[in-house]
Amino acid sequence: MNIMYLIGILLAIFFTLFGIAFDATASPPIVLVNLINFFDVPSILIVVCGTFAVVIACYPKLAKSMPAHLKIMLRAKAFDPNSYVDQLVELAQIARKNGLLALEEKANEQTDPFFKQAIMLIVDANDPDRVRSILDNDIEQTSARHQEVVAMYERGSNAAPAFGMIGTLIGLINMLKGLDGADMESLGPNMSVALVTTFYGSVLAHVIFNPIAANLTARDEEEILCRQIVVEGIMAIQSGENPKFLRERLLTFMKQKQRDGAEEGGAQPNEGKKGKKAKKK
Repeated sequence: MNIMYLIGILLAIFFTLFGIAFDATASPPIVLVNLINFFDVPSILIVVCGTFAVVIACYPKLAKSMPAHLKIMLRAKAFDPNSYVDQLVELAQIARKNGLLALEEKANEQTDPFFKQAIMLIVDANDPDRVRSILDNDIEQTSARHQEVVAMYERGSNAAPAFGMIGTLIGLINMLKGLDGADMESLGPNMSVALVTTFYGSVLAHVIFNPIAANLTARDEEEILCRQIVVEGIMAIQSGENPKFLRERLLTFMKQKQRDGAEEGGAQPNEGKKGKKAKKK
């Protein structure tokens, strides 16, 4: 679960509501009536419904998958590069001992379809250039699909303030028409709609759509990194590279902090043996 996203959103909502309800001159200082002032049905219809209508109109097929997008965004560490490095090193060891055909059993155990496909391509003795071409093309197409989804939420982020401005114009027009004294009672409500719609548009854009787009972009980068590691590892296994050198090569795809963790994790068993030998001596 992506806990940090949930914490961030909840804090943003809390501080916004606190800022609305807080009044230092009142006793008690929290005035719940202020919250009611920010609830306006016409403003909700204009901004929220209008924004989602535009998103659906621009991306009719992708909009149906919004629940799935949210589920992906909320997953944390779905793609762990260290795990892929460990698996590839294990595959390299098996291939050096028993040949590439011995990897077929490991391929069937994979839950990642891309990883399984990559293993089967070398098990079937395909040309290395063809293997890399197929896998690279898969990565490009996957990234393009992910970016299209991110673009949908960015579109929503752009549309929300625009509908806030539309609501503001509607409220101002109605307010100005009432200035002739014919219906002065509508002046306050019309002005309220004018301002609250701008508020709704800003909140929808910067608290809802922008964080979703940013988190989906992060998930895309994590998946693409793991797939690049798979491609490099699979090509090295096909060429018969030493598993030790393979690990060193694959670690270069990761940040230094991730590399240190992977190296420590990979070195623990040997260090334990050396420690025991040292104690015996």
